[in-house]
Amino acid sequence: MNSHTPQEATTPASSNKEAPIDYQTWREELEGDTLREECGVFGVFGNPDAAALTALGLHALQHRGQEAAGIVSYDGQRFNAERRMGLVGDHFSSEKMINRLAGSAAIGHNRYSTTGETVLRNVQPLFADLWGGGFAIGHNGNLTNALTLRDRLVREGAIFQSTSDTETILQLVARSTKPRIIERLVDALSQVEGAYGLVCLTPKKMIGARDPRGIRPLVMGDLNGSPVLASETCALDIIGAHFVREIEPGEIVVCTEDGIESHKPFPPEPARPCVFEHIYFARPDSIVDGKSVYEVRKKFGAQLAAESHEEADVVIPVPDSGVPSAIGYANECGLPFELGLIRNHYVGRTFIEPTQQIRQLGVKLKHNPNRSIVEGKRIVLVDDSVVRGTTSIKIVQMMRDAGAREVHLRIASPPITHSDFYGIDTPDQSKLLAHRFDLEGMRSYIGVDSLAFLTVDGLYKALGYDARNDEEPQLTDHCFTGDYPTKLTDRDGDRSGGQLSLLAEIA
Repeated sequence: MNSHTPQEATTPASSNKEAPIDYQTWREELEGDTLREECGVFGVFGNPDAAALTALGLHALQHRGQEAAGIVSYDGQRFNAERRMGLVGDHFSSEKMINRLAGSAAIGHNRYSTTGETVLRNVQPLFADLWGGGFAIGHNGNLTNALTLRDRLVREGAIFQSTSDTETILQLVARSTKPRIIERLVDALSQVEGAYGLVCLTPKKMIGARDPRGIRPLVMGDLNGSPVLASETCALDIIGAHFVREIEPGEIVVCTEDGIESHKPFPPEPARPCVFEHIYFARPDSIVDGKSVYEVRKKFGAQLAAESHEEADVVIPVPDSGVPSAIGYANECGLPFELGLIRNHYVGRTFIEPTQQIRQLGVKLKHNPNRSIVEGKRIVLVDDSVVRGTTSIKIVQMMRDAGAREVHLRIASPPITHSDFYGIDTPDQSKLLAHRFDLEGMRSYIGVDSLAFLTVDGLYKALGYDARNDEEPQLTDHCFTGDYPTKLTDRDGDRSGGQLSLLAEIA
């Protein structure tokens, strides 16, 4: 075996067995009408416990992706890789597993598939033996020209082993003629569009990179002199690392035994970090763009109350992501905050075969009304977002069945009218509730007594801005405004025939 080829175990084929019914439909009903997570990346360099620390970091980032996890380490002679379908704790908690990931450098990845099938070959970090040594890469985000680039590469003779857009970056690095690995990575990234937060590992380096608009997050920490890279600060907390700073938009950091280098090889562009990190994705105990996610979500709720106060008896969150906003709403209105909807945290994705009978239980598997709080009350339900509206309908009906006298729904973000192409798994635009109906149509469809969303300017105000600057927006907010911060080459390109059309179907 080549000295750089990772020692990798595989998951039995039976773990990918298809369910007897449409699994996507079942997953939507079980998990609810929510935005789907992106991915999480983590890396440690120069620490003898690198793999164990990476596993802990991935535990902290589990909310960003639950389909699969992987770790690649380097022990001074060879790369070692372990990639598994399922949760981090199901596979990376044993001493036996960690011992297979020897070395003082490691990177890891939690996956939710926004591009590519949910199969082992798409689980990251991806690894390849390149000219000059092994190279592993983990990617949070989505490339908006990956299919176009892939089509070109395949025509030129490239052989792809996955359907993940991350492999496009790997192939571009492999085919670059630049002499140094950092130059080859820059060469590759100069050809891609979209959003990315990357961690990479070579025999001598750990590399982090963030897209020029800073759409996807990436932070740097320090653990007793060992540099750490992570998607969120909560992953630094779990290992006791000190937060150093955010990787800047368009920045590439290179960690070696000699220290840390910073490179800014791309033309500067106005930063536009994704607002959904604050609304939904980031853990409440993380710091994003210098702000406490928990405190920002409370401000969303307070601003929502200021814009759309309703006479009611009690404020109830849709758990868990709606809790901070509901607290802010209740405080602003002077209303009681109560847990009138209880979430079952132990409903997994495949805990039971999704038969038609089980599917009919729908959202009841995950939420149950607290009748003593709800009965006879005028309630304000606060949620972070509405996508298709299907779960909102079921929760509202639950509240009515539990005896609620009135149900008023308040959403702590603006209406989602456009699909995402940067790593958030949103439905086609035609399936988005706010694209299909106006406000009154949405209220009628969901079946509430009143409905209100946080305004776009209110969202910006809660984040410390006066309002949205329409000429130069401060955030990536295209899901509400349709203002995409980068080109969407794959979406807007020619799909008539050829390899690109085939790849679009695969991915």
